[in-house]
Amino acid sequence: MVDKPKSELVGEEIVNQSPALSKGTDSNSPPHVVYLTETFYISSKKNTVFEVRLTEKGLSLKKQSNGSTKEQTIPLKDIIGCRCLRSRRKTKGGSACACTSISGTVQLKVVDENSGEQDESDVSAYLYIYAYILKRNRRGGFRERTTITLRFRSFDKYEDNNKEAQKWRAAIKYLIAGETSIKSIFQPKDARKMLVILNPKSGSGKAREMFQQRVVPVFGEAEIIYDLHITKKSDWAREFVRNRDIYLWRGIVVVGGDGIFYEVLNGLFEREDWQTAIEEVSIGIIPCGSGNGLAKTISHLYDEPFETKPILASALTVVKGKHSMLDVVRVETRSQIMFSFLSVGWGLISDIDIESERLRAIGGQRFTLWSVHRLISLRTYQGKVSYIPALVSLTNRSNSLPREGTGGGGGGGGVGLLKHSVSYNTTLDCSDCQAGTNGDSHNNCDSCDTNFSDVLSLETGSNMDSFRPRIDSWYSAHSRKSTYFSTVDSIYESDQASNEGTQTDGNMAQMYGPPSRIPALTAPVSDNWKTITGEFVMAHAAYQSHLSTDCFFAPRSKLNDGVIWLLIIRAGVSRSQLLSFMLGLGSGTHLPTQENEYIQMVPVTAFRIEPSSGTVGHMTVDGENVQYGPIQAEIFPGLAKVMVPK
Repeated sequence: MVDKPKSELVGEEIVNQSPALSKGTDSNSPPHVVYLTETFYISSKKNTVFEVRLTEKGLSLKKQSNGSTKEQTIPLKDIIGCRCLRSRRKTKGGSACACTSISGTVQLKVVDENSGEQDESDVSAYLYIYAYILKRNRRGGFRERTTITLRFRSFDKYEDNNKEAQKWRAAIKYLIAGETSIKSIFQPKDARKMLVILNPKSGSGKAREMFQQRVVPVFGEAEIIYDLHITKKSDWAREFVRNRDIYLWRGIVVVGGDGIFYEVLNGLFEREDWQTAIEEVSIGIIPCGSGNGLAKTISHLYDEPFETKPILASALTVVKGKHSMLDVVRVETRSQIMFSFLSVGWGLISDIDIESERLRAIGGQRFTLWSVHRLISLRTYQGKVSYIPALVSLTNRSNSLPREGTGGGGGGGGVGLLKHSVSYNTTLDCSDCQAGTNGDSHNNCDSCDTNFSDVLSLETGSNMDSFRPRIDSWYSAHSRKSTYFSTVDSIYESDQASNEGTQTDGNMAQMYGPPSRIPALTAPVSDNWKTITGEFVMAHAAYQSHLSTDCFFAPRSKLNDGVIWLLIIRAGVSRSQLLSFMLGLGSGTHLPTQENEYIQMVPVTAFRIEPSSGTVGHMTVDGENVQYGPIQAEIFPGLAKVMVPK
């Protein structure tokens, strides 16, 4: 008879029966709360025992070998999900893994419990824990993918082993969701799907491939179920959000550039129930466009690595299930009202944004090339710029942190539904051991090295696109057998979506949203406004720190600080000053260090731009071309919700 496993779930009044100090703490530090603890080992290392503990800090791996002890903790904030699986029936012709310790063992595949293909002879339950560990370096850092496999085989029946694995799974999932009460672990959670709207034409046109290859596997690890809709015509995403019952989903994720986010945001404000919609629905973004200003802003404000793998950073943001309030700007032209989240522009930057569309195929580099062209053939515009100054201290940084909460490229177009659902079985095979570079079978698998100091690197896949990482496998100390395996992850796509088409009313949609608090565009501004009249190179207002991945436009801007940063460049500025300005945009050093009569950045709460009659140019809102002419805007702090990392 096998003893009960050493895992223990403490009651609601949490008591640390076995106080444990994580690496780097001293004896005077308060012990971490331990929710679960279990002893595991790897048979290839004699006299080596691993104590695995789930604490309030994360997953602690404590190795005890020949009198020495080493400990490492995977933080909860780096864990995105976990799954319980069962071994699959063996098939003929399976080759043995060269690093297994049991002779005759063939490739072991794992499947869901209800797949009908499980191996009844294997009573083990496998718990896969997926994490993306933050690694810092001189360039800022990156997320390293890590998977730990815990094999439970303490009992003679699969049901009992699975019960232990499920206990760990439930505790991990609810702790990473921010739950603190043990009671809440067993309460039902929001089971609604995520709505994903993808614009395949954004950026260089590879959004569909990027989503399937880089986002779907992360969603699968975090068990994010979603409905995927592919846009096919301009403004379809806007119509979709306006007309559908969006409360069927727990959030909206847009895959594309800033334009598709703009469509969804305005679709929400075209609903009669817009107040309820923006309160209950948060929006996330997976950057596949040319600019990606919002995605970059979010990563910048939360100090998340972005440049090396922006899609990964944003996918991890979505699965975290957190949100922050987002400032929204109400924009009014002669013919329409719209809501903006990024910027309003007139002049140089807007010209570059719109006129470089002809170079969309080359991605973000189109902005650089057209910037050179516009500097050579510089334009100026006659008009008037008015604004209400914001009361912002130039030295006060107390509002630097975005407010947080918890919860669930170019404009996109019409939606095609994903009409199939596919699950790929997770395979436990030591792919690195199957064959050498010459096709010869050999046993120099790196995964066989179980030195604890190398354990994380062994568990981590070196190539994110291949999704064939090397993974450590940990086994219950009471198991009668144990083997060291490597795995391939499951990739899950969404369930079949509805075949229903989008309903369109055939007329221009009515814009709702909060009413304006400033004079109408046809009325004169009041005395508390400041006005500049003359000739301008540009006037550009932003309320995010970045206009694009490499345009650090407003370094002091936050997601919800209630401030519009209005940049005004007047005619008379030299080309050398403009060149210095453009070169400094990438690092945020574009503004003059001393007072400059031609270039100034003003914090405002509302502004109006009035080009003189007879002038021709471009007006943009969130990178989208709008009617050229008088335009005004005002900010509504914290009006919408955007998904953030933590």
